[in-house]
Amino acid sequence: MLKIAYVGGGSRGWARKLMVDLALCPELSGEVALYDIDMASARANEEFGAWVQSRPQAVSRWSYRAEPELGAALRGADFVVISIQPGSLECMGAEIAAAERRGLYFPVGDTAGATGLVRGLRAAAAYEGLARAIASECPRAWVINYTNPMTICTRTLTRVEPSLRAFGCCHEVFGTQAHLAKVAAAELGLTAPPPRSEIAVNVLGINHFTFVDRASYRGEDLLALLPGYIERTGGRRERARAEVEAAGDWFQDLCRVKWELFTRWAILPAAGDRHLVEFLPGFTRSPEELFRWGVIRTPVSWRVARWAEAPGIAARTMAGELPFPFDASGEEGVSQMKALLGLGDLVTNVNLENRGQMQGLPLGAVVETNARFARGRVEPIAAGRLPPGPAEIVARHAANQEAIVEAVLAKDLDLAFSAFYNDPANSLPVDESWALFKELLSFSAPWLPGWKLP
Repeated sequence: MLKIAYVGGGSRGWARKLMVDLALCPELSGEVALYDIDMASARANEEFGAWVQSRPQAVSRWSYRAEPELGAALRGADFVVISIQPGSLECMGAEIAAAERRGLYFPVGDTAGATGLVRGLRAAAAYEGLARAIASECPRAWVINYTNPMTICTRTLTRVEPSLRAFGCCHEVFGTQAHLAKVAAAELGLTAPPPRSEIAVNVLGINHFTFVDRASYRGEDLLALLPGYIERTGGRRERARAEVEAAGDWFQDLCRVKWELFTRWAILPAAGDRHLVEFLPGFTRSPEELFRWGVIRTPVSWRVARWAEAPGIAARTMAGELPFPFDASGEEGVSQMKALLGLGDLVTNVNLENRGQMQGLPLGAVVETNARFARGRVEPIAAGRLPPGPAEIVARHAANQEAIVEAVLAKDLDLAFSAFYNDPANSLPVDESWALFKELLSFSAPWLPGWKLP
């Protein structure tokens, strides 16, 4: 009987995916303690989790309990899952709008760039406390982080409490594997793309700015096939705004940025274009520039509306008014838990402190590479070194991310601004950068206790 502590247990997305994945796993059972600063949302998920368990498709036994105290939720946990919103969506919306007033347009705004780094300050401030609580209540638990900015959150946990067994999970590489599966089908004459799990890739980089330098399907080198595929499909052509908007999909990935960078650098970016552009100079200078590359911004208003609608959708689902496909999510959290418990090994991409698995970045910095999950251990797999072009940009971001974590622990405003100003997507002069930094911090004040803000 396992105990999972879910921090951010009122989650409308990640938590409910986990509930279904657990219900479909006959090897595991136990209880899930749902902790959230929004207790009403945690109680709603307690009800939804019980409903999932009552479905005939459920082949395991899990109980769900909303827990008002963090310590009680963590106490004795075998696994801790964290998926929180650092600050409010309204704060995120105000930040993105402020950046746009100064000519910086971020499609996502949660990892890099002006908005991503200030979000990182809030996240690290919260994760400092979480790290100490986990070390106190369940020091041997495995900690699985889903929150963005992934690198900053995961790094804060072990920077504060080095003994924590923490790692970060992201599905961006899965999307690149799916694209490569389409390449395999087109170039090898397959009747359909193979499952993305059959696409073997070597991953190296940092979260949302990862790269693949080897990719194969049953021994076939897919990167060698990629130039012909890109040429035949017109993957590098410019897009018009109308074409991009016509899809009606805030999360579409037309891969133009990915294919262009592969052509220039001979290494394949392994994140979606909407994340990639936030790590690089030039792309975020206008909506028109983004559209030219096939990238559309996800409105925060859409995120707010989705959050508001979610309770009603859940209620209608439980009442039988809406269909509920009882399917595995495609995420790997449960598979990772099984492997760590000794129920089979797993190799997948994961965010861990650099123990030497990635050359060219400092030891201790969180990097994303493949790792092997087995009973009681996560062993990073040596990934190698990036070529000079992407290596220099990745190193710059890694240094900024480290600086954000250190700035939070020391409450050092100057160090935080240094990272903010050093971001590759920041095209503003120092005075405008400082003005934007101060404005963004004003929105974050409630989540930065003890800071002397300008």
